Amino acid sequence: MSGVVTGDAVYLGLQPARLPSRALALLLDLVVVWAAYLLISVGIALATASLDEAAVMALSIASFVLVLVGAPIAVETLSHGRSLGKLVCGLRVVREDGGPIRFRHALMRGAMGVVEILMTMGVVACVASLVSERGRRIGDVFAGTLVVRERVAPASAMVVPPPPPWLVGRFAALDLSAVPDALWLEIRQYLTRMGGLDPAIGQRLAERLADELVARTGTPPPPGVPAAAYLAGVVAERQARDARRAFAPGAAQGPVGVPPAPSGVPAAPAAPTAPPASFGSAPPAVSATPPTDPVRRPGPADGEGSRATGFAPPT
Repeated sequence: MSGVVTGDAVYLGLQPARLPSRALALLLDLVVVWAAYLLISVGIALATASLDEAAVMALSIASFVLVLVGAPIAVETLSHGRSLGKLVCGLRVVREDGGPIRFRHALMRGAMGVVEILMTMGVVACVASLVSERGRRIGDVFAGTLVVRERVAPASAMVVPPPPPWLVGRFAALDLSAVPDALWLEIRQYLTRMGGLDPAIGQRLAERLADELVARTGTPPPPGVPAAAYLAGVVAERQARDARRAFAPGAAQGPVGVPPAPSGVPAAPAAPTAPPASFGSAPPAVSATPPTDPVRRPGPADGEGSRATGFAPPT
């Protein structure tokens, strides 16, 4: 078995890329990088015509390191292992356990690439890839990475099994905004292949993934729900939310992290508005509480009617 297998003996089904596809992707990357390096070198040569030889040499070395070494490292780090050539050929650099790479992985690959690709014209990388069972070059061995194929045949794609019927809709109020994509990928891969795992190993892996999911969501599963069923129910809820967002583009989006209302719950009715007044309609109801007058006006009850107005009623 040459695919990717995790430490829990889970076969992820990621097929390692072989030498022809990797060589084509590397050739495309080198064409782009060398074209950018030549343009920058010409610009530096024109801009430093008045400088001395030492300054020109320092700028040339800096441009070589930044463009030919730093640029591939930055691209692989920001794109999580997908450079331009790998994107065209359908390849991706991943960790040995199938997870996305980080800066330290890209840095080690780039540092070793200077020796086995740039200084030896790719001869060392080709020999190492031919000797390795999974097509890894020396940089992959030191970085703990692997180049895999992302494009698989439709027949080999597996579907996530549905959750038990009694769990449908139980996780509608669950906040899934803090769950990373790497954890979703690992859960999906487990669910699609849990039938071929050893029962004890599959149970331990399901419990570990369920614990990580509970730590991200902050909500424990319902009592008595198995770990595998809990994972299937949460994945089904996420797929349902994605489908609602995809097929209802005009619907109002709620705040980030707050799940939308379930489809089975009716929306609260709007407050009734009073119809516009018209001739022949009944007058509006008068409030039982009279309005208060902030200015109190003295009247006859105050005993000061004649003095206040200067008018004496007739006898």
